[in-house]
Amino acid sequence: MPERTIDFGKYGAQGIKGHEAVARRLDALADFITSPVTTRRGLVARLQYLTRTPHARTAAQDAGLTVTDRTLKAWLEGTRNPTRQNLARVEAAYYTVRRHNVARYLLARLSRAGRGTRVEIHPLNQSGVRTAYQRVVEFRTLNIRHWEAIIDAWSTGDNQALGDAWIEQIVDLGSQWGQYEYVTNIGFAA
Repeated sequence: MPERTIDFGKYGAQGIKGHEAVARRLDALADFITSPVTTRRGLVARLQYLTRTPHARTAAQDAGLTVTDRTLKAWLEGTRNPTRQNLARVEAAYYTVRRHNVARYLLARLSRAGRGTRVEIHPLNQSGVRTAYQRVVEFRTLNIRHWEAIIDAWSTGDNQALGDAWIEQIVDLGSQWGQYEYVTNIGFAA
């Protein structure tokens, strides 16, 4: 789309893409384990989450955690420590499985039986932009009723689809939708 910002930050504006802000907010709602995977507590919590049921174990294997039962047992008992690469695999598998597990709940929570959720869009930070190049971009709110594509893209980790789904939802802002492709924050109370 020709309206999308091509040279973002050229004059000193700061922000992140709107779909990245939405992904961060959804991650916060997913309530991940806060202890880092590099600590014993964080590792054990993630491994227990990934291995507590046969369904979780299968999902973890599909997400890339392919270690033997013997190795998992040694990690849980603390007799062996995973390598840095295996810690990254555990973390990636945990995020993938957790997102998949909470996606249906978040969809119901955000859709609210068709009523949707009020979303606050905090515009990009223009404090570093010279006055002559600043544009008026105000704080906006809109009600998003169709979360299916956003939640689906977020749960599968597809950034391109998430970006497209987000842009499709903010087109409701009229001719100003292109000004909100980059933001400082997205907020919603779900």
